[in-house]
Amino acid sequence: MNNAFALPVPLTVGSLDSYIHAVNCLPILSAEEEFKLARKYRAREDIEAAHKLVLSHLRVVVSIARGYMGYGLPQADLIQEGNIGLMKAVKRFDPERGVRLVSFAIHWIKAEIHEFVLRNWRLVKVATTKAQRKLFFNLRSMKPGFDSLTPAEIDSVAGALGVKPEEVVEMETRLYGQDVSLESSSDDEDDRFAPIAYLSDPGIGPAQILEADENERMNASGLETALASLDDRSRRIIEARWLREKDTATLHDLAREYGVSAERIRQIEAKALAKMKSIMSAA
Repeated sequence: MNNAFALPVPLTVGSLDSYIHAVNCLPILSAEEEFKLARKYRAREDIEAAHKLVLSHLRVVVSIARGYMGYGLPQADLIQEGNIGLMKAVKRFDPERGVRLVSFAIHWIKAEIHEFVLRNWRLVKVATTKAQRKLFFNLRSMKPGFDSLTPAEIDSVAGALGVKPEEVVEMETRLYGQDVSLESSSDDEDDRFAPIAYLSDPGIGPAQILEADENERMNASGLETALASLDDRSRRIIEARWLREKDTATLHDLAREYGVSAERIRQIEAKALAKMKSIMSAA
């Protein structure tokens, strides 16, 4: 994507709530205004026209991103990815087809958010096919209630989405399985037999301690080697995005720092991670 076509998000706001308030205050274009701007962009790549189209639809991205809050990912990152999808939609939008931009853009916005969720949600290991992705993103809305699916409901979902019943069961377990506390959260006498009481504690011997220390040292050494193989910009992006304990940088933070688009930062990040993985695997 052309770097000149960078997202014109209001950058003076200081928080996510402020950003959402700001984009909700942006004017909505009429169909006539929208088609006029789209024709200007297609005819002579008028970046200002594209900016106006993007700005008027940022609220749509916020609305769609809210639907993916159940996956435990930061709302700001979901919105950023959706904004990238919106920009791709504006670039490809053909006003002569007679449909509004919002109808066309929804597909691109959701596609970017879907890919982001699948890349970053650590529990997702089964969503490797198109049918399984449909299952991952539609199971929540297809469940008739909060209880576990019955055998008949499992068969119905599997048939509707073209997956195996056992895949429906596994995905439901991953999405709705609850963490179990090992220790009791109260002083009640009846709670003294928490799960931790049934776990053996053989203790850790010197050999295990040495082995753990050595593994940690090797992992740290491999990471340092992999980071050292990157150019300065790629290393800065990886450290800011992945190696901070707090205040991690977003794609747009780094895009502003380097004067490029968030899409370009993501491409650099993906290439750097792949290179690091290759080096660490060979170590």
